[in-house]
Amino acid sequence: MAREFARTDRVAQEIQKEVAMIIQREVKDPRLGMVTVSAVEVTRDLAYAKIFVTFFTLEGQNVDKSVDILNEAASFIRTLLAKRIKARIMPELRFVYDKSMVEGVRMTNLVNQAIADDERKHSAKDEDESAGE
Repeated sequence: MAREFARTDRVAQEIQKEVAMIIQREVKDPRLGMVTVSAVEVTRDLAYAKIFVTFFTLEGQNVDKSVDILNEAASFIRTLLAKRIKARIMPELRFVYDKSMVEGVRMTNLVNQAIADDERKHSAKDEDESAGE
């Protein structure tokens, strides 16, 4: 019987859960808003972990600056992570902004706009036909 998850997947899932808790409870930087850890990718040799984050930001907050803040705190987060997870190798952490949420909202808005335009064209066409009778 094949294993359902590779070891890297299980490690990535555990890292995602623990890093989310560490950022929420331990990282006390006032420049960071609400941070969500959306996914983690771990290399096969467990040397590196790419952590995808999204931000619940207010207008005017710079996403790149927030990612830089997290990358500066990566060694602190890695130290706390090593205390929580029993592993021989603790991956080096790299934080990356996850654009999928923003792109999903943008695509939804485009689809909704296309549907509304289409409905407007059909209603205008129906009005023209009824006026011509």
